[in-house]
This record gives sequence, C-alpha cells and structure tokens, in this order.
Amino acid sequence: MLSWTRVSRLLSGLLVIGLVVGITPARAELKVDITSGKIEPLPIALPEFFGTGSQAQTLGRDIAQVVSADLARSGLFRLIDSRAFIQGRSSLRIRPKFPDWRQINAQALVVGRTQIRSNGQLRVEFRLWDVFAGQQLVGLRTDTEPQNWRRVAHIIADAIYKRITGEQGYFDTRVVYVAESGPPEKRVKRLAIMDQDGANHRYLTSGSDLVLTPRFSPTAQEITYLEYRAGKPRVYIFNIDTGQREALGDFPGMTFAPRFSPNGKSVIMSMAQDGNSDIFVMDLPTRRVSRLTSHPSIDTSPSFSPDGRRVVFNSDRGGRQQIYVMNSDGGSPKRISFGNGRYATPVWSPRGDLIAFTKITQGEFHIGVMRPNGSGERLLTKGFLVEGPTWSPNGRVLMFFRQPRAGAGGSKPKLFSVDLTGYNEREIKTPTAASDPAWSPPKR
Repeated sequence: MLSWTRVSRLLSGLLVIGLVVGITPARAELKVDITSGKIEPLPIALPEFFGTGSQAQTLGRDIAQVVSADLARSGLFRLIDSRAFIQGRSSLRIRPKFPDWRQINAQALVVGRTQIRSNGQLRVEFRLWDVFAGQQLVGLRTDTEPQNWRRVAHIIADAIYKRITGEQGYFDTRVVYVAESGPPEKRVKRLAIMDQDGANHRYLTSGSDLVLTPRFSPTAQEITYLEYRAGKPRVYIFNIDTGQREALGDFPGMTFAPRFSPNGKSVIMSMAQDGNSDIFVMDLPTRRVSRLTSHPSIDTSPSFSPDGRRVVFNSDRGGRQQIYVMNSDGGSPKRISFGNGRYATPVWSPRGDLIAFTKITQGEFHIGVMRPNGSGERLLTKGFLVEGPTWSPNGRVLMFFRQPRAGAGGSKPKLFSVDLTGYNEREIKTPTAASDPAWSPPKR
C-alpha cells in the first residue's frame, strides 16, 4: 500500500501537467464572494463522468459523487438534480450545449471523463465551464492508480472551489480525532484518522491507554498527542505513514495540550508544577525545554500564530478564564477577551486573521471567533457541550465536537463542522463517538 506522502507526490506531479493542458483563460467573473454574510449557493451541474467500460463507468460515477458531496458540504454550491438535465453525459471532446444548461439555471458545469489505460492506470479528465459565458474556467488531467480515485475526486473539488472562490480548497485533507467507545465509567479512547469527509477511516492506537488532544504537524505527516500510560501522562510524536511513535520525554507534573509550532521544529504545551500551570516550549532537534510563562495562575492551551511570532493562550490570571496573546518568547502578555463568561481552547487561524475559541456563559458552550486584538467577536454555534475547535487549512471552516445532554438523543460526543458565516453546520459521521478533532495541513 502506498503511503499518503508518496501518493501525494505522484498526484501533484501529474496534476501540474494536467492543469496546463487545454486551458483557455476565462474572461467571465463567475465567482462566489465568501467574505460576505449569508451566502447564496452557486447552482452547479455535475453529471457522472463519462467512462468507457464497466470499471471506468463505475469510477466515473463514484468520482462525480464525491466531488458533488464535497462542494455541497461547503455550503457554497447548490448541486442541480440530475433528473433536470437535458443533456446527458458526453465526452470531453464535445463542447457542451450551453442553452440546455442555461434552461435549468445552471451557472457552472463540470464535465469529466474516466479511462482505464492499457497499463492499468486510471486517467481522469475534467473541465469546469461558465455556462452563461460559454467559457472554460479550469481543466485537469491526471493518471494514477485506480485505488487513488477518491483522492483525485477531492483534488478536483479543490480545483473547482479555488477557481470559483479565489481561495484554496480544503477537501484533500485528513482529520485525526479521539474515537470513544464503551460505558462512561470505562471509556476506551484511541486515535483515529479519516479523510475530511469521513471516508478511509482507520485507528492509529489500540485503546489500551488513554489518549488526548491529537494535533497535526504543519510540515509532516506526524501528530503530537498526550497519552496516559499507567496513570502517567507522556507527550508523543506519531508518524502516520510508518506507524512509529516517539516519546518526547518525561515531564514533571501534569502535561496538557501539546501543539506544533508553524515550522514543525518545536512543540508548545502547558505543564503543571507545584500546583501551578505554565506554558513551555520544547525544541525538537535538541529536546531543550524553555519556560514561557511564570505566573501564579493557570496558563494553558497555547497556540502559535501562523508566522510563529506570537502565542495565544487562556489564563485565569485576571480572575477568570480569559484569552491572552504574548510574544513567542513569553514577553508582553496582553488580555484580548473581555466578554461575559469564560474563554478556553484558543486556536489561531492558518490565515492569521482570526482566533477560534470555546466560550462558556450562562450554562451553555459556544464556538466563536475574534480578531487577534480581541475585536469582532462572533459566536458561530452553541450547545450543552461544544469544544475543541480546529481550523480547515484555508481558515474558512471550523470542526469541533458536540456532546448533548444525557437523554437528549444520547450523550455521546460527535464531530461537526461550521463555516465562518455560522449558517452551514454539518455533522461529520464517524463509526464511534468522537472528540478532539484536528485538521491536517494542505497536501504538498
């Protein structure tokens, strides 16, 4: 089985070639403005990809379904029911009859073709058309192994998303989380990983030891997480491709919420010593640990800014749990949250423009965002228990977990996503109860 990294290199090399084949620059401004409030989804038609032979036909249907699901889940596209199509599937060599698509109010059209070549490889081609201008917006051709069809579908969805919105897509990504099973008094928690849409699910740990707070490296297929073995917490780095893990060392006291720096060369975390919790950073090559805060309060949940120059964290040094920002060396801490309630688990957006957080007020939990200076606070969702926000690589969507009250449809935690408008909230299906999601960086 090919590793994710090797498949990524194979596909990326082929896609670069494919993206420059037969593309005519578009003059039309078919675009969705994702910076506004509630967004009207763009009507898009996406027929099954045309294929010759049973295997190619099956793969063409499956790829189109995954692309459609990705686009629909973003909340930015409205997939037109195939029963309304006047024109059927056609080869890429045939120019679409645009009046047929205008008649059903399609603004964008995706046509594709699949082919099993003589060497056994799968060739996938697609084109995105502006229906009203009758112009091609983007195209792609790639050859790969047939088992990689789902990744190809996500890459196509990313290409469409980027061309229509002007921003990077987030469909060719993965999510690691804590899979929970068993009764509450004997809960089994193990690491699991899946594609962002819930497919290709697999477990990374056995469940023999308690695991918490997995976080992706921004530069490698690695995660850091906290594990309790024989009641003792240890921080580990886990290589997803190889399955190998490495302990970062034994730390005195309790250790919480390890997270990588933007360059992947250090891990920041909080440690409790002598009844006090402060923030520390470990340089991974040397294993040298530096202390960033020293305050008679609880400082925890640190997260670097994308440029690595600042750190956001939460602390009760002001009397109750609030969000603070400081320099990456621990200097100049400044409180940025001043709303009612308590704030927790701040996470800096990959774009650098927002900080996500959990807010507890009047007995309810909220997932919200604010600017790094504390202005523009917006609450996106709420519930009995909602926690653990994690950003999509493009900084437009948050994933989190929600646990309902006991007896209200069960009390098991589940994963959800919500975009920055707060209108597009969706459940992410998992085989078991799920918590502590962490989104992977974009594929390279």
